[in-house]
Amino acid sequence: MTQAAPATSAVAPSPAVSSSGSTRWALRLVAVTYVVVLVVVPLVVMLGRTFEDGFAAFVASVTAPEAVAAITLSLQVALQAVVINTVFGLAVALLLTRYRFRGRGVLNALIDLPVSVSPVIAGLALILVYGRNGWFGGALETVGIQVIYSVPGIVLATCFVSLPLVVRELVPVLEEIGLEQEQAGRALGANAWQRLWRLTLPSVRWALAYGVVLSLARALGEFGAVRVVAGNVLGSTQTMPLLAAQRYADLDEPGAYAISFVMVAIAVLCIIVVALLRPRDHR
Repeated sequence: MTQAAPATSAVAPSPAVSSSGSTRWALRLVAVTYVVVLVVVPLVVMLGRTFEDGFAAFVASVTAPEAVAAITLSLQVALQAVVINTVFGLAVALLLTRYRFRGRGVLNALIDLPVSVSPVIAGLALILVYGRNGWFGGALETVGIQVIYSVPGIVLATCFVSLPLVVRELVPVLEEIGLEQEQAGRALGANAWQRLWRLTLPSVRWALAYGVVLSLARALGEFGAVRVVAGNVLGSTQTMPLLAAQRYADLDEPGAYAISFVMVAIAVLCIIVVALLRPRDHR
């Protein structure tokens, strides 16, 4: 009988596998370095500068009357903008994924316009339309509605800059789930609202949640467009970013870092809450 050749104890990795592993680790190193340099290091520096004078100084800075007014206004504006963009974003996402119509490509491109233009340009455009000498501003002021240099103008500017976030989170998910569930619901006699509440929204709820969180963070941190339309009146139309910029210009760096820390903390807290509430199979 002929004896079988002894099996080798190990197989040497092919050059392709080794090269793939090296490339993977190199890409990881580049990605981690990029995030650390642009995100982690600035946040750590800001955290250190925020509490360098102690926790009591931080509390005194964020509870000053102008800080309380700025925080309250920013939260009010952000919540209003998020509600508007959530309703609008869901409607536009359904329109883009469920229907084919003339001008669909133009609408899809216009959704990304706020990402492509400077927020300052958006603020100037709002002044041209809703300012006292604008297209609609004079007529609105005759009936007692002031848009520019008041809260409505800040809400409009915030809605503009955060407009694409909910839409761009929902569109890929809606395209992935397809039309099968809605067609089945229609076949069983469900009307449009029943299909929306019982089929569509449960399927996209986590994408919608992340879009809301991103919109909230973007709304809280908007500076350029709001700076143009708000007027930066202390205690009236001054948001948190405007207050941080004013404190920094007044050489109150700890106060500027303190109000900036509040903005970052709110955004991070929202992201953590959504991540913890999201089921494990969706993570």
